[in-house]
Amino acid sequence: MTALLRISFGRHHTYLRISLSEKCNLRCKYCMPEEGVQLTQKSQLLTTDEIIKLTRLFVQEGVNKVRLTGGEPTLRKDLTDIIRNLKTIEGLETVAMTTNGLVLTKRLVELQRAGLDLLNISLDTLKPERFELMSRRKGWERVARGIDLALQLGYRPVKINCVVMKGFNDDEILDFVDMTKDKAIDVRFIEYMPFTGNKWDVDKMVPYKDLVEIIQRKWPDFARLTDGPSDTSKAWKVPDHEGRVGFITSMSEHFCDSCNRLRLTADGNLKVCLFGNAEVSLKEALRSGCSDGDLRALVSAAVKRKKRQHAGMMNISQMPNRPMILIGG
Repeated sequence: MTALLRISFGRHHTYLRISLSEKCNLRCKYCMPEEGVQLTQKSQLLTTDEIIKLTRLFVQEGVNKVRLTGGEPTLRKDLTDIIRNLKTIEGLETVAMTTNGLVLTKRLVELQRAGLDLLNISLDTLKPERFELMSRRKGWERVARGIDLALQLGYRPVKINCVVMKGFNDDEILDFVDMTKDKAIDVRFIEYMPFTGNKWDVDKMVPYKDLVEIIQRKWPDFARLTDGPSDTSKAWKVPDHEGRVGFITSMSEHFCDSCNRLRLTADGNLKVCLFGNAEVSLKEALRSGCSDGDLRALVSAAVKRKKRQHAGMMNISQMPNRPMILIGG
């Protein structure tokens, strides 16, 4: 790895999350403001060639994992081509994707053939009527079929991302853990996070330690596992279960000191921190004819400005930031 993606706090940035689209076929309340969002014109979004060029530059500087996000990445018609081209980049070890799962039964086989290595599926409830309430759309059964297909195709594990909200789905925690018993499923409970327009309220957040206590009442031997040096999810396991449970504790216990992630938005901006509002447009630099050296200098300057840690739960709830759908999950 070159020094370009290192900063003084000892973090090595090896993981790039790329948002492929601002569009989504759901309207989840924690992601999409009730009034909707102003979408960027298609001409101002990154093209496939631009995505591949920028990714290649990041990989040359030490990135070895890319995650495709959105909006909803499966709405991008050229998704298969993007994955296939990413897999040709020397040094890129892993291409992953986070999806709401609605169209996996139609697209996953072709995506796997193109080279998709890992899969995260967002699912916040195991009750179809609650799914419709949260996402403002129908579709729970299609997501469930998509999870089954991913398992059948050999994805190990299939990761299920669940945003926990008090008074909405916190009574389903044990049901989600039950999913890990006989299947290669990792359930990841995500603390409810503040973004512009999602009406975040600290009283709706269920902290990590409370979730652990709930689970240990049923499974007293529910135990902590050893995490990797850059893992954002704290891994736990019920000993006789095939799958695992993870906790993403952005609010109650930040993991900024080990964060190795950078984000590229669908409109071509680099965000070095999910909760930071500073961005630099790599798309504009690219389209203005900047050399690879100039692009590297832009990236290096942005990474060096990355703070040691985010501003804290209550402070970031007051800071302006994009709605989550315009950042990329």
